[in-house]
Amino acid sequence: MQDLDHIAVIITAAGRGARMGGPPKQWRELDGASVLSRSIAAFAGFGRIVVVLHPEDMARGAEELAGAVTLVAGGESRAASVRAGLELLEGSDVTHVLIHDGARPLVGTEVLAGVLDALRAGAVAAAPGIPVSDALWRGAKGNVAGIQPRDGLFRAQTPQGFRLDVILAAHRTHSGDAADDVELALKAGYEVAITAGSEDNLKLTYGPDMDRARRIMRGAMDIRLGNGFDVHGFDEGDHVTLCGVHIHHDRGLSGHSDADVGMHALTDAIYGALAEGDIGRHFPPSDPQWKGADSEIFLRHAAGMAREKGFRIGNADVTLICEAPRIGPHARAMQARLAAIIGIEPTRVSVKATTSEQLGFTGRGEGIAAIATATLIGG
Repeated sequence: MQDLDHIAVIITAAGRGARMGGPPKQWRELDGASVLSRSIAAFAGFGRIVVVLHPEDMARGAEELAGAVTLVAGGESRAASVRAGLELLEGSDVTHVLIHDGARPLVGTEVLAGVLDALRAGAVAAAPGIPVSDALWRGAKGNVAGIQPRDGLFRAQTPQGFRLDVILAAHRTHSGDAADDVELALKAGYEVAITAGSEDNLKLTYGPDMDRARRIMRGAMDIRLGNGFDVHGFDEGDHVTLCGVHIHHDRGLSGHSDADVGMHALTDAIYGALAEGDIGRHFPPSDPQWKGADSEIFLRHAAGMAREKGFRIGNADVTLICEAPRIGPHARAMQARLAAIIGIEPTRVSVKATTSEQLGFTGRGEGIAAIATATLIGG
């Protein structure tokens, strides 16, 4: 089997989620990101990702997923939607395809690796499943009508992997809908290898499933908290730069860079959460190239390092401590500026100010101090 550049992923997200009620489940928010975007993120690194959307959602998909995936309008059934994605891949250099439910946002690397390993070993088709362990009943009119033996039964999951030509031919010879793509492969006469599934790889179907998904995510999360503190004294000048915003003032701040005390504190908070020291470790003040440097350079570096290590910034909180200048009129601009640099929503950034009641060096107007806290979320 070829490498990942020749494996495409089709994510089905054309349903309306009627059993859950409310808006379509694939667009619902799940801890700061949509269910669909989390499902897509599980396949980062694959050469091509095709997302099948309901025709009414195509404009929304183009806006929210622009550039990250290829979009195609789905059909009236799941099988028709998958076939639309498969037809799009015909004639390309794709040799194998993974077909995944957009409502399964928590597929883990082990489940994915199991399917890929089976395909690499020569399987024409492979899909994850979980052996049924509970007793099974047949019901009628609210009562138990019989017992169903559970021997040899599995609960099906996705992604389901196939050789592209095989599953496309299976779809073209089948006119109706199917429970999943494994059903079509079996009807076409192909064997399907069963790989290991996971209880965490749930399909969001009913309302309580969203809460269960959040509990699973909390259990798998690596949450880091970091804090930073910085101080700069006043010097000659006609403005200060705080959290990326220039404020006219009768004095400036003294420092090796632009002396942005708020941005420095937040940068150190992110480095601290990563256990990566402070600004001085990454941008030594003894190095003349950082003389007068824009502190945005430091903050972008810290945020980028967080992303490279698999973390997203959950929120940031900065407190500026000074008697003057007044921070309040500029707080929203500072909030927006910091959010843009670290790549999160402004509603996840707080900038506020306090005085030291005329005590200490800040109280005497000798300088400005800042403290900052940053939360990083990984996993």
